[in-house]
Amino acid sequence: MFSRKKLIVIPAILLIIFGGIVMGRWGIQAVGAQSSYDDLRLFTEVMTMIKKNYVDEVKTKDLITGAIKGMLLSLDPHSGYMTPEQFKEFQADTKGEFGGLGIQIATKDAVLTVIAPIEDTPAYRAGLKAGDKILKIGNESTKDMGIHDAVTRMRGPKGKAVTLTIFRDGWKEPKEFTIVRDIIKIRSVKSKMIRDDIGYIKLTQFQETTASDMSKALAELQKAGMKSLVLDMRNNPGGLLNAAVEVTEQFLPKKKLVVYIKGRTGEKIEYFTEDEFKTYEQIPIVVLVNQGSASASEIVAGALKDWKRAVVVGVQTFGKGSVQSLVPMSDGSGLRLTTAKYYTPSGTSIQSTGISPDIVVKLEAPKDSKDVKELPVMREIDLDRHLKNEKGEPGRKDREKDEEKAVLEVEEKDDTQLIRAIDILKTWKVIEQMPRQAA
Repeated sequence: MFSRKKLIVIPAILLIIFGGIVMGRWGIQAVGAQSSYDDLRLFTEVMTMIKKNYVDEVKTKDLITGAIKGMLLSLDPHSGYMTPEQFKEFQADTKGEFGGLGIQIATKDAVLTVIAPIEDTPAYRAGLKAGDKILKIGNESTKDMGIHDAVTRMRGPKGKAVTLTIFRDGWKEPKEFTIVRDIIKIRSVKSKMIRDDIGYIKLTQFQETTASDMSKALAELQKAGMKSLVLDMRNNPGGLLNAAVEVTEQFLPKKKLVVYIKGRTGEKIEYFTEDEFKTYEQIPIVVLVNQGSASASEIVAGALKDWKRAVVVGVQTFGKGSVQSLVPMSDGSGLRLTTAKYYTPSGTSIQSTGISPDIVVKLEAPKDSKDVKELPVMREIDLDRHLKNEKGEPGRKDREKDEEKAVLEVEEKDDTQLIRAIDILKTWKVIEQMPRQAA
Protein backbone atom coordinates (compact mmCIF):
# COMPACT_ATOMS: atom_id res chain seq x y z
CA MET A 1 0.00 0.00 0.00
CA PHE A 2 1.28 3.44 -0.85
CA SER A 3 0.93 6.06 1.86
CA ARG A 4 -1.23 8.86 0.54
CA LYS A 5 0.36 11.21 3.08
CA LYS A 6 3.36 11.53 0.79
CA LEU A 7 1.33 13.23 -1.89
CA ILE A 8 -0.09 16.72 -2.11
CA VAL A 9 -2.77 16.97 -4.73
CA ILE A 10 -3.92 20.44 -5.66
CA PRO A 11 -7.01 21.57 -7.61
CA ALA A 12 -7.55 24.73 -9.57
CA ILE A 13 -10.61 25.83 -7.66
CA LEU A 14 -11.08 29.09 -9.51
CA LEU A 15 -10.64 28.52 -13.16
CA ILE A 16 -9.79 25.02 -14.36
CA ILE A 17 -10.56 21.42 -13.60
CA PHE A 18 -7.77 19.15 -12.36
CA GLY A 19 -7.54 15.55 -11.32
CA GLY A 20 -4.58 15.47 -9.00
CA ILE A 21 -1.13 16.88 -8.59
CA VAL A 22 1.82 15.09 -7.07
CA MET A 23 4.40 17.31 -5.43
CA GLY A 24 7.89 16.28 -4.40
CA ARG A 25 11.60 16.35 -5.18
CA TRP A 26 12.31 15.88 -8.82
CA GLY A 27 15.66 15.28 -10.47
CA ILE A 28 16.38 16.42 -14.02
CA GLN A 29 17.66 13.55 -16.11
CA ALA A 30 19.73 13.84 -19.27
CA VAL A 31 17.68 13.46 -22.43
CA GLY A 32 20.37 11.33 -23.99
CA ALA A 33 19.42 11.34 -27.66
CA GLN A 34 21.57 13.11 -30.23
CA SER A 35 18.48 14.47 -31.96
CA SER A 36 17.52 16.27 -28.75
CA TYR A 37 20.88 18.07 -28.69
CA ASP A 38 20.36 19.04 -32.33
CA ASP A 39 16.98 20.49 -31.45
CA LEU A 40 18.52 22.42 -28.54
CA ARG A 41 21.12 23.80 -30.93
CA LEU A 42 18.31 25.00 -33.19
CA PHE A 43 16.58 26.60 -30.20
CA THR A 44 19.78 28.48 -29.34
CA GLU A 45 20.21 29.62 -32.94
CA VAL A 46 16.66 30.99 -33.07
CA MET A 47 17.02 32.80 -29.73
CA THR A 48 20.35 34.30 -30.83
CA MET A 49 18.81 35.47 -34.12
CA ILE A 50 15.94 37.14 -32.25
CA LYS A 51 18.29 38.80 -29.76
CA LYS A 52 20.46 40.24 -32.54
CA ASN A 53 17.91 41.21 -35.17
CA TYR A 54 14.43 41.70 -33.68
CA VAL A 55 13.15 45.24 -34.17
CA ASP A 56 12.88 45.88 -30.40
CA GLU A 57 15.23 44.78 -27.66
CA VAL A 58 13.97 41.70 -25.86
CA LYS A 59 15.12 40.10 -22.63
CA THR A 60 16.55 36.60 -22.73
CA LYS A 61 14.42 35.63 -19.72
CA ASP A 62 11.23 36.67 -21.53
CA LEU A 63 12.17 34.59 -24.57
CA ILE A 64 12.90 31.52 -22.44
CA THR A 65 9.69 31.92 -20.44
CA GLY A 66 7.71 32.19 -23.66
CA ALA A 67 9.39 29.07 -25.03
CA ILE A 68 8.64 27.11 -21.85
CA LYS A 69 4.99 28.16 -21.96
CA GLY A 70 4.84 27.10 -25.61
CA MET A 71 6.29 23.69 -24.75
CA LEU A 72 3.67 23.05 -22.10
CA LEU A 73 0.87 24.38 -24.30
CA SER A 74 1.74 21.72 -26.88
CA LEU A 75 0.81 19.01 -24.35
CA ASP A 76 -2.60 18.13 -22.89
CA PRO A 77 -4.87 20.93 -21.54
CA HIS A 78 -4.00 20.20 -17.90
CA SER A 79 -0.23 20.65 -18.23
CA GLY A 80 1.18 24.14 -17.92
CA TYR A 81 3.89 26.51 -16.75
CA MET A 82 3.39 28.88 -13.82
CA THR A 83 5.47 31.94 -13.03
CA PRO A 84 6.61 32.26 -9.38
CA GLU A 85 3.59 34.46 -8.65
CA GLN A 86 1.16 32.06 -10.32
CA PHE A 87 2.76 29.07 -8.59
CA LYS A 88 2.32 30.70 -5.19
CA GLU A 89 -1.33 31.52 -5.91
CA PHE A 90 -1.95 28.01 -7.17
CA GLN A 91 -0.69 26.46 -3.94
CA ALA A 92 -2.96 28.76 -1.94
CA ASP A 93 -6.07 27.53 -3.78
CA THR A 94 -6.44 24.46 -1.57
CA LYS A 95 -7.45 26.71 1.33
CA GLY A 96 -10.72 27.46 -0.46
CA GLU A 97 -10.27 31.24 -0.28
CA PHE A 98 -8.86 33.57 -2.94
CA GLY A 99 -9.48 36.87 -4.64
CA GLY A 100 -11.15 36.70 -8.03
CA LEU A 101 -14.35 36.20 -10.00
CA GLY A 102 -15.34 32.59 -9.33
CA ILE A 103 -15.47 30.76 -12.66
CA GLN A 104 -14.02 27.55 -14.04
CA ILE A 105 -12.58 27.75 -17.54
CA ALA A 106 -10.98 25.56 -20.17
CA THR A 107 -9.99 25.85 -23.82
CA LYS A 108 -12.49 24.53 -26.37
CA ASP A 109 -11.88 24.87 -30.11
CA ALA A 110 -8.93 27.16 -29.25
CA VAL A 111 -11.24 29.58 -27.42
CA LEU A 112 -11.20 30.32 -23.69
CA THR A 113 -14.57 28.98 -22.51
CA VAL A 114 -16.52 29.04 -19.25
CA ILE A 115 -17.18 25.56 -17.86
CA ALA A 116 -19.33 26.89 -15.03
CA PRO A 117 -19.58 29.83 -12.65
CA ILE A 118 -19.22 28.96 -8.97
CA GLU A 119 -22.41 29.51 -7.02
CA ASP A 120 -22.72 32.80 -5.09
CA THR A 121 -19.62 34.45 -6.59
CA PRO A 122 -19.26 37.69 -8.59
CA ALA A 123 -19.24 35.80 -11.91
CA TYR A 124 -22.38 33.85 -10.92
CA ARG A 125 -24.21 37.01 -9.86
CA ALA A 126 -23.13 38.83 -13.03
CA GLY A 127 -24.88 36.18 -15.11
CA LEU A 128 -22.01 34.30 -16.74
CA LYS A 129 -23.09 30.89 -18.05
CA ALA A 130 -21.50 27.57 -18.95
CA GLY A 131 -20.37 27.66 -22.58
CA ASP A 132 -19.73 31.43 -22.64
CA LYS A 133 -16.68 32.29 -24.77
CA ILE A 134 -14.26 34.79 -23.21
CA LEU A 135 -12.91 36.89 -26.08
CA LYS A 136 -11.14 39.59 -24.06
CA ILE A 137 -9.98 40.20 -20.50
CA GLY A 138 -9.83 43.93 -20.13
CA ASN A 139 -8.49 45.21 -23.45
CA GLU A 140 -6.42 42.09 -24.15
CA SER A 141 -7.56 39.39 -26.55
CA THR A 142 -7.57 35.85 -25.16
CA LYS A 143 -6.47 34.41 -28.52
CA ASP A 144 -3.48 32.13 -27.83
CA MET A 145 -3.63 33.09 -24.12
CA GLY A 146 -2.72 30.28 -21.73
CA ILE A 147 -5.18 29.36 -19.02
CA HIS A 148 -2.89 30.41 -16.18
CA ASP A 149 -2.22 33.74 -17.85
CA ALA A 150 -5.99 34.18 -17.98
CA VAL A 151 -6.22 33.21 -14.30
CA THR A 152 -3.65 35.85 -13.38
CA ARG A 153 -5.49 38.56 -15.29
CA MET A 154 -8.87 37.71 -13.76
CA ARG A 155 -7.60 37.48 -10.23
CA GLY A 156 -6.89 40.49 -8.10
CA PRO A 157 -7.70 42.32 -4.90
CA LYS A 158 -11.23 42.57 -3.60
CA GLY A 159 -13.13 45.61 -4.85
CA LYS A 160 -11.29 46.03 -8.16
CA ALA A 161 -13.24 45.46 -11.35
CA VAL A 162 -12.31 43.53 -14.49
CA THR A 163 -14.19 43.63 -17.79
CA LEU A 164 -14.76 40.42 -19.75
CA THR A 165 -15.92 40.45 -23.36
CA ILE A 166 -18.27 37.49 -23.72
CA PHE A 167 -19.91 35.81 -26.70
CA ARG A 168 -22.76 33.37 -26.12
CA ASP A 169 -24.47 31.06 -28.59
CA GLY A 170 -27.58 32.78 -29.87
CA TRP A 171 -26.18 36.31 -29.50
CA LYS A 172 -25.60 38.45 -32.59
CA GLU A 173 -22.57 40.16 -31.08
CA PRO A 174 -20.34 39.99 -27.98
CA LYS A 175 -21.25 41.77 -24.75
CA GLU A 176 -19.08 43.22 -22.00
CA PHE A 177 -19.44 42.16 -18.37
CA THR A 178 -17.75 44.40 -15.81
CA ILE A 179 -17.36 42.32 -12.66
CA VAL A 180 -16.03 43.47 -9.30
CA ARG A 181 -13.59 41.01 -7.76
CA ASP A 182 -14.29 39.63 -4.31
CA ILE A 183 -12.79 37.19 -1.84
CA ILE A 184 -14.07 33.83 -3.03
CA LYS A 185 -14.80 31.67 -0.02
CA ILE A 186 -16.02 28.26 -0.98
CA ARG A 187 -17.75 26.19 1.65
CA SER A 188 -17.09 22.68 0.43
CA VAL A 189 -19.64 20.84 2.61
CA LYS A 190 -23.30 21.76 3.01
CA SER A 191 -25.77 19.50 4.82
CA LYS A 192 -29.39 19.26 5.97
CA MET A 193 -32.17 16.77 6.61
CA ILE A 194 -34.71 16.26 3.83
CA ARG A 195 -37.86 14.14 3.74
CA ASP A 196 -38.10 12.70 7.25
CA ASP A 197 -35.05 10.51 7.90
CA ILE A 198 -33.07 11.21 4.70
CA GLY A 199 -29.87 13.19 5.11
CA TYR A 200 -28.41 15.38 2.36
CA ILE A 201 -24.80 16.44 1.85
CA LYS A 202 -23.66 18.69 -0.97
CA LEU A 203 -19.93 18.58 -1.78
CA THR A 204 -18.94 21.61 -3.85
CA GLN A 205 -15.23 20.69 -4.14
CA PHE A 206 -12.45 18.80 -2.35
CA GLN A 207 -10.34 21.00 -0.07
CA GLU A 208 -7.94 20.24 2.78
CA THR A 209 -10.75 20.26 5.36
CA THR A 210 -13.51 18.64 3.25
CA ALA A 211 -13.22 15.15 4.78
CA SER A 212 -13.22 16.40 8.38
CA ASP A 213 -16.07 18.83 7.63
CA MET A 214 -18.08 15.99 6.11
CA SER A 215 -17.38 13.79 9.13
CA LYS A 216 -18.87 16.48 11.37
CA ALA A 217 -21.85 16.91 9.04
CA LEU A 218 -22.55 13.15 9.04
CA ALA A 219 -22.42 13.04 12.85
CA GLU A 220 -24.90 15.92 13.07
CA LEU A 221 -27.23 14.31 10.54
CA GLN A 222 -27.12 11.02 12.44
CA LYS A 223 -28.10 12.83 15.64
CA ALA A 224 -31.00 14.36 13.71
CA GLY A 225 -32.25 10.88 12.79
CA MET A 226 -30.58 10.18 9.44
CA LYS A 227 -31.25 6.64 8.20
CA SER A 228 -30.13 7.13 4.55
CA LEU A 229 -28.15 9.71 2.60
CA VAL A 230 -28.09 11.66 -0.66
CA LEU A 231 -24.49 12.62 -1.52
CA ASP A 232 -24.71 15.40 -4.10
CA MET A 233 -21.55 15.99 -6.18
CA ARG A 234 -23.16 17.66 -9.17
CA ASN A 235 -21.03 20.44 -10.69
CA ASN A 236 -18.18 19.58 -8.30
CA PRO A 237 -14.96 20.22 -10.31
CA GLY A 238 -12.80 18.09 -8.02
CA GLY A 239 -9.77 19.00 -5.96
CA LEU A 240 -7.48 17.16 -3.61
CA LEU A 241 -6.98 13.47 -4.28
CA ASN A 242 -6.31 12.84 -0.58
CA ALA A 243 -9.62 14.47 0.30
CA ALA A 244 -11.44 12.24 -2.19
CA VAL A 245 -9.93 9.12 -0.59
CA GLU A 246 -10.78 10.36 2.93
CA VAL A 247 -14.38 11.14 1.91
CA THR A 248 -14.77 7.67 0.37
CA GLU A 249 -13.35 5.87 3.41
CA GLN A 250 -16.22 7.19 5.54
CA PHE A 251 -18.53 4.81 3.65
CA LEU A 252 -16.31 1.76 3.12
CA PRO A 253 -14.54 -0.72 5.41
CA LYS A 254 -10.83 -0.37 6.11
CA LYS A 255 -8.27 -1.50 3.49
CA LYS A 256 -10.60 -1.18 0.50
CA LEU A 257 -9.02 0.13 -2.71
CA VAL A 258 -10.40 3.56 -3.62
CA VAL A 259 -8.30 4.45 -6.68
CA TYR A 260 -4.95 3.72 -8.26
CA ILE A 261 -2.77 5.77 -10.59
CA LYS A 262 -0.52 4.49 -13.35
CA GLY A 263 2.06 6.39 -15.39
CA ARG A 264 4.06 5.73 -18.54
CA THR A 265 6.22 3.05 -16.91
CA GLY A 266 3.15 1.07 -15.84
CA GLU A 267 3.95 1.30 -12.11
CA LYS A 268 0.79 1.37 -9.99
CA ILE A 269 0.31 3.50 -6.87
CA GLU A 270 -2.75 2.43 -4.89
CA TYR A 271 -4.85 4.36 -2.38
CA PHE A 272 -6.75 2.40 0.27
CA THR A 273 -9.24 3.36 2.95
CA GLU A 274 -7.83 3.80 6.45
CA ASP A 275 -9.55 4.42 9.77
CA GLU A 276 -9.11 8.14 10.37
CA PHE A 277 -12.85 8.83 10.41
CA LYS A 278 -15.99 7.18 11.71
CA THR A 279 -17.48 4.99 8.99
CA TYR A 280 -21.10 4.73 7.91
CA GLU A 281 -20.95 1.36 6.18
CA GLN A 282 -24.60 0.38 6.49
CA ILE A 283 -26.70 3.42 5.56
CA PRO A 284 -28.18 3.39 2.03
CA ILE A 285 -26.59 6.04 -0.20
CA VAL A 286 -27.55 7.64 -3.50
CA VAL A 287 -24.80 9.64 -5.22
CA LEU A 288 -25.88 12.44 -7.57
CA VAL A 289 -23.55 13.32 -10.47
CA ASN A 290 -23.76 15.26 -13.72
CA GLN A 291 -21.60 16.55 -16.57
CA GLY A 292 -19.90 18.98 -14.18
CA SER A 293 -18.78 16.26 -11.74
CA ALA A 294 -15.06 15.90 -12.39
CA SER A 295 -11.80 14.55 -11.09
CA ALA A 296 -12.01 13.88 -7.35
CA SER A 297 -15.80 13.68 -7.64
CA GLU A 298 -15.40 10.90 -10.18
CA ILE A 299 -12.96 9.09 -7.88
CA VAL A 300 -15.56 9.01 -5.09
CA ALA A 301 -18.45 8.09 -7.38
CA GLY A 302 -16.38 5.43 -9.16
CA ALA A 303 -15.23 3.77 -5.94
CA LEU A 304 -18.69 3.69 -4.35
CA LYS A 305 -20.15 2.34 -7.59
CA ASP A 306 -17.48 -0.35 -8.05
CA TRP A 307 -17.89 -1.57 -4.47
CA LYS A 308 -21.69 -1.51 -4.94
CA ARG A 309 -21.88 0.74 -1.91
CA ALA A 310 -24.14 3.37 -3.49
CA VAL A 311 -26.54 3.89 -6.36
CA VAL A 312 -25.18 6.54 -8.75
CA VAL A 313 -27.91 8.71 -10.30
CA GLY A 314 -27.72 11.49 -12.90
CA VAL A 315 -25.88 11.78 -16.21
CA GLN A 316 -22.40 10.93 -17.51
CA THR A 317 -19.65 12.75 -15.61
CA PHE A 318 -16.97 15.08 -17.01
CA GLY A 319 -14.25 12.48 -17.63
CA LYS A 320 -11.18 14.05 -16.00
CA GLY A 321 -9.01 11.03 -15.27
CA SER A 322 -5.41 12.26 -15.33
CA VAL A 323 -2.91 13.14 -12.61
CA GLN A 324 -0.67 16.19 -12.71
CA SER A 325 2.70 16.38 -10.95
CA LEU A 326 3.48 19.76 -9.47
CA VAL A 327 7.21 20.37 -10.01
CA PRO A 328 8.84 23.39 -8.32
CA MET A 329 11.61 25.05 -10.34
CA SER A 330 14.76 26.69 -8.98
CA ASP A 331 13.48 30.25 -9.54
CA GLY A 332 10.20 29.68 -7.67
CA SER A 333 8.17 28.93 -10.78
CA GLY A 334 6.49 25.59 -11.31
CA LEU A 335 5.43 23.02 -13.87
CA ARG A 336 2.12 21.25 -13.81
CA LEU A 337 2.82 18.11 -15.79
CA THR A 338 0.42 15.27 -16.55
CA THR A 339 2.25 12.13 -15.45
CA ALA A 340 -0.40 9.46 -14.90
CA LYS A 341 -4.02 8.41 -15.29
CA TYR A 342 -6.18 7.22 -12.43
CA TYR A 343 -8.38 4.14 -12.38
CA THR A 344 -11.39 3.02 -10.35
CA PRO A 345 -11.06 -0.11 -8.14
CA SER A 346 -12.30 -2.32 -11.01
CA GLY A 347 -9.52 -1.01 -13.26
CA THR A 348 -11.65 1.37 -15.33
CA SER A 349 -10.04 4.53 -16.72
CA ILE A 350 -12.59 7.32 -16.86
CA GLN A 351 -10.30 9.62 -18.88
CA SER A 352 -12.45 11.39 -21.51
CA THR A 353 -15.35 8.97 -20.93
CA GLY A 354 -16.48 9.63 -17.35
CA ILE A 355 -18.53 7.62 -14.87
CA SER A 356 -21.78 6.16 -16.17
CA PRO A 357 -24.59 6.43 -13.62
CA ASP A 358 -26.50 3.33 -12.53
CA ILE A 359 -29.74 5.18 -13.23
CA VAL A 360 -29.75 7.91 -15.89
CA VAL A 361 -31.87 10.92 -14.93
CA LYS A 362 -31.62 14.17 -16.84
CA LEU A 363 -32.33 17.42 -15.04
CA GLU A 364 -35.14 19.11 -16.93
CA ALA A 365 -36.54 22.62 -16.75
CA PRO A 366 -40.09 22.96 -15.39
CA LYS A 367 -42.66 23.25 -18.16
CA ASP A 368 -44.02 26.53 -16.80
CA SER A 369 -40.58 28.14 -16.45
CA LYS A 370 -39.48 30.85 -18.87
CA ASP A 371 -36.19 31.77 -17.19
CA VAL A 372 -34.47 28.37 -17.11
CA LYS A 373 -32.55 27.64 -20.33
CA GLU A 374 -30.66 24.61 -21.56
CA LEU A 375 -26.95 25.22 -22.07
CA PRO A 376 -24.35 23.34 -24.14
CA VAL A 377 -22.56 20.56 -22.26
CA MET A 378 -18.76 20.52 -22.24
CA ARG A 379 -16.75 17.55 -21.03
CA GLU A 380 -13.11 16.47 -21.07
CA ILE A 381 -13.57 14.92 -24.52
CA ASP A 382 -14.43 18.38 -25.88
CA LEU A 383 -11.20 20.01 -24.65
CA ASP A 384 -8.40 20.70 -27.10
CA ARG A 385 -5.51 18.19 -26.93
CA HIS A 386 -7.23 16.00 -24.32
CA LEU A 387 -5.65 12.63 -23.54
CA LYS A 388 -7.37 9.71 -25.21
CA ASN A 389 -8.87 6.80 -23.32
CA GLU A 390 -6.89 3.63 -24.12
CA LYS A 391 -10.14 1.70 -24.60
CA GLY A 392 -11.48 4.18 -27.13
CA GLU A 393 -14.00 7.00 -27.06
CA PRO A 394 -16.85 8.31 -29.24
CA GLY A 395 -15.79 9.86 -32.54
CA ARG A 396 -16.46 13.49 -33.28
CA LYS A 397 -19.32 12.69 -35.67
CA ASP A 398 -21.02 10.58 -33.00
CA ARG A 399 -20.61 13.42 -30.53
CA GLU A 400 -22.17 15.90 -32.96
CA LYS A 401 -25.22 13.65 -33.36
CA ASP A 402 -25.62 13.62 -29.61
CA GLU A 403 -24.90 17.31 -28.90
CA GLU A 404 -26.09 17.45 -25.33
CA LYS A 405 -27.67 20.39 -23.62
CA ALA A 406 -28.35 20.60 -19.93
CA VAL A 407 -30.12 22.57 -17.26
CA LEU A 408 -27.61 23.48 -14.57
CA GLU A 409 -29.91 24.65 -11.82
CA VAL A 410 -33.56 24.55 -10.78
CA GLU A 411 -35.43 24.99 -7.53
CA GLU A 412 -35.41 22.01 -5.19
CA LYS A 413 -39.09 21.27 -5.82
CA ASP A 414 -38.30 20.90 -9.55
CA ASP A 415 -35.04 18.97 -9.12
CA THR A 416 -35.92 15.73 -10.92
CA GLN A 417 -32.58 14.11 -10.07
CA LEU A 418 -32.95 14.81 -6.34
CA ILE A 419 -36.59 13.69 -6.42
CA ARG A 420 -35.55 10.40 -8.02
CA ALA A 421 -32.81 9.93 -5.39
CA ILE A 422 -35.35 10.39 -2.61
CA ASP A 423 -37.73 7.92 -4.28
CA ILE A 424 -34.94 5.33 -4.51
CA LEU A 425 -34.11 5.70 -0.80
CA LYS A 426 -37.78 5.44 0.16
CA THR A 427 -38.11 2.28 -1.96
CA TRP A 428 -34.90 0.93 -0.43
CA LYS A 429 -36.41 1.37 3.03
CA VAL A 430 -39.66 -0.37 2.06
CA ILE A 431 -37.82 -3.35 0.57
CA GLU A 432 -35.59 -3.69 3.65
CA GLN A 433 -38.66 -3.79 5.88
CA MET A 434 -40.39 -6.50 3.86
CA PRO A 435 -40.33 -9.87 5.62
CA ARG A 436 -38.03 -12.44 4.01
CA GLN A 437 -39.86 -15.48 2.70
CA ALA A 438 -38.77 -18.90 3.89
CA ALA A 439 -36.54 -20.72 1.47
